[in-house]
Amino acid sequence: MTLHLHHLRGCAPAPLAHYLKALGILRVVGRQKDPDARGYWHDEHFCLLTKLDQGALERFLLEEYAPTPFVSPWNRGSGFYAAEDPGLGPLEKSTAPRFEPFRHGIAAGRAPLAAIGAADARVRALKDRTKKKKGMTREQATTAEKLKLDPEFKAELSAAEREFKRLKADLYAPFVSSWRQGHREWLDAAMVLSADGEPSWASLLGTGGNDGRLDFTNNAMRRLGDLFDLSSPSGAPSVAAPRLLAQALWAAVTNDLQSGPVGQFLPGTAGGANGTTGPDSSALVNPWDFVLMLEGATLFRGETTRRLDARGGGRAAVPFAAYAHPVGHGTRGQEKVDRGEQWMPLWRQPTTLDGVEALLCEGRAQVGRSVADRPLDLARAVARLGVARGLSGFVRYGYLERNGQSNIAVPLGRIATGERVHARLVDDLAGWLDQLQRLVRGGDAPSRLAIAEGALADAVFSVLTRDEGPARWQDILVAAARVEALQASGTGFEAGPLPRLSGEWLDAAANDSPEWRLALSLGSAAAAHGRRGTVDPVRAHALPIERGRYAVKEKRLVRSPRVVMTGRDALGDLVAIVERRLTEATQRGERELPLVAWRGAGARLTDLAAFLEGRVDVPRTVWLARALMAVRWRGSPVHPGARQAPQREPDAGWQALRLCGLPFEVAGRRVPIDAAMVRRLAAGDATAAVGLALRRLAGVGLRPPLRSAVVDAATARRWAAALAFPIEPHIAHAMAARFSNLVTTEPA
Repeated sequence: MTLHLHHLRGCAPAPLAHYLKALGILRVVGRQKDPDARGYWHDEHFCLLTKLDQGALERFLLEEYAPTPFVSPWNRGSGFYAAEDPGLGPLEKSTAPRFEPFRHGIAAGRAPLAAIGAADARVRALKDRTKKKKGMTREQATTAEKLKLDPEFKAELSAAEREFKRLKADLYAPFVSSWRQGHREWLDAAMVLSADGEPSWASLLGTGGNDGRLDFTNNAMRRLGDLFDLSSPSGAPSVAAPRLLAQALWAAVTNDLQSGPVGQFLPGTAGGANGTTGPDSSALVNPWDFVLMLEGATLFRGETTRRLDARGGGRAAVPFAAYAHPVGHGTRGQEKVDRGEQWMPLWRQPTTLDGVEALLCEGRAQVGRSVADRPLDLARAVARLGVARGLSGFVRYGYLERNGQSNIAVPLGRIATGERVHARLVDDLAGWLDQLQRLVRGGDAPSRLAIAEGALADAVFSVLTRDEGPARWQDILVAAARVEALQASGTGFEAGPLPRLSGEWLDAAANDSPEWRLALSLGSAAAAHGRRGTVDPVRAHALPIERGRYAVKEKRLVRSPRVVMTGRDALGDLVAIVERRLTEATQRGERELPLVAWRGAGARLTDLAAFLEGRVDVPRTVWLARALMAVRWRGSPVHPGARQAPQREPDAGWQALRLCGLPFEVAGRRVPIDAAMVRRLAAGDATAAVGLALRRLAGVGLRPPLRSAVVDAATARRWAAALAFPIEPHIAHAMAARFSNLVTTEPA
């Protein structure tokens, strides 16, 4: 058997109408003509592999194709409630065999409508009595206005509307229980009926095949009337149908596009304000595009046996659908996204209709044992190969409200599948992200928290969907620290602090930058690290935490004097840590600065020199350090690289200060520190501070190669801030050796 490969260049992954059209072509060809037909995506268009050559494919669609019965009798605009509807009527009266399934669908829809039609007519008749009509006398118009306010009339109208709604609500169950064949497939795509009889809607098809005032099914019936002669015995194609089909399949040029609504699926031709060079434009549509688009949408069926998530708020459980979260966008707008978003799968291997239906029926995107139902969850599933059937990627669509109840399906980007080595690290943040998003979604959160949460979500989404270099992982840490800084000020602390991070974050985010290495030293700093754990870590100076939770009293954060980091001034925060540690040590009768880094994480002289010379991004360093304070340091190996002689060393005056107050012996000596040194530095008086340090060093037999130091006030403050970065004993030993003319055996 000869197979023909058709490049359907009229079917692209975007816009949504063209994506669905591609699936619709595979569906009708596979269902009605060639069960072995296969389709796949290649070079930004859909490819169809079938036994039909180009002529046979076109003849099938023009002469044999039997449309799926798109009928939505639960919608008022579906045509079932009009006496002579121009869309439904001609199809209902048609005699061509190709439209027989559609006639069966219409008949199945009409069966339970007698009572609801009478109730609807009653409501319309009552409302008609209150309308002002042309030719009315002033007395009649006044009577109509008064009738609106009449309590008895209002009660009568309310009762009639309740009866209509009751009958309409009871309408769904008979359809679900009695419909079969093609119109049942459409019903399953348009809604899912819960156990208590309440319908939930798939965002792809609006509210049951309806978007605002546009009913998709009635519009499809009218488009079929544009393509075929519904009154002929064979349902012959119209004169323009072949040219329109060539445009729909092969992207041929045609001027036969017709004026008509297209809904949310094709925003570029939806018309409206600023739709063209003038102030307004009309909607244009290729009828084939609309009809085949609905054929494809019918594949996205929600199963009644699927669990509806408690967070759904009335949305059906349909394939690869996610709740709204403005993450990963180029810009973060204020559009309403109550209908969420949907990720449309792409694949490169030729797949039959059965294979595509199996994929969409499963709709399986998982994170562990949980269904991925939010953008970040879907990104995690894609990054961890949690998506079935060997997909190559997804096109991400958001259903945004444009004006009134009119929605548009906007492409939000392309997501490629593939394994990312460190993707599982996001699990550490998953619960915290949920809590933050819940606070923001609640509507009472201040805008600064929404902005900070959005930046964090964007950073996480970026590392899951793009390259996962160290800079992107560091961006997550910085964004998380900014959120914590807001929480420490009393905003959004209900979500709790940044959870404890595994040591693998150190591998994922590590790079050869002074900012990272200095952040490691400060982030791991504590009074001591021992076998029983870390003693008094510096995180206590950033957040009011007790046993891993925020200290709260009377629904407010406890104001602890130990919390000295504000997040507003990076250098000031570093100085505040040093001053607070010295104050607490003095209160205990100690004369040292109790800051010890985790093994291998101590600051290097080269990095400290860069910091003191102003060649380090201090804010980024401090934000990284704040996030690293949440790392489980016990059992976390740090790989600082091979020890090398420093390329540059800090000023000898600062080294003299640094040797004072170390929490360990240096060459058999302990050099006490005076809190006045740091106070003088913070005030800009480095000369006095260094003088005090020199006297302390001389008292233990160290002979620094200087007698005084003179620097400006800004540099003096930077000297004080640099004391917050712990150094390791071998670094201190090397400095002390230079001061005492000792020979060191360990390079710095």
